[in-house]
Amino acid sequence: MVGDSGRFGVEVTAGSGAVVLVLTGELDHDTAEPLRAALDEQIEAGARRIVVDCAALTFCDSTGLNALLRARLRAHEAGGRLELSDLRPPVSRMFEITGARTVFQVHDDLTAALANRRPEGR
Repeated sequence: MVGDSGRFGVEVTAGSGAVVLVLTGELDHDTAEPLRAALDEQIEAGARRIVVDCAALTFCDSTGLNALLRARLRAHEAGGRLELSDLRPPVSRMFEITGARTVFQVHDDLTAALANRRPEGR
């Protein structure tokens, strides 16, 4: 596990054609740094596709949302993409209210995300 503060953790694994970041716990101002670091590391290493698995993410505030949005932009600028999977109701609602859900490719779950092999163009 890359970051595990007891309240939040990030685990980085290789998936089928993607790097997968599994998030657990509460993503907020006090816990966002491990996520930023893991995303930066993967983008700088040339990951073409990053899937952020949110199945065990119980909370996300604006700091966490901004970390994901910035990483999405950086990935796009580097020729890659950042996608989300398995947004749970409290987290999904925040993405819907802010309109951020429309800028991410969002999958129902990690299995669906890894099975989706859409072209690099989006």
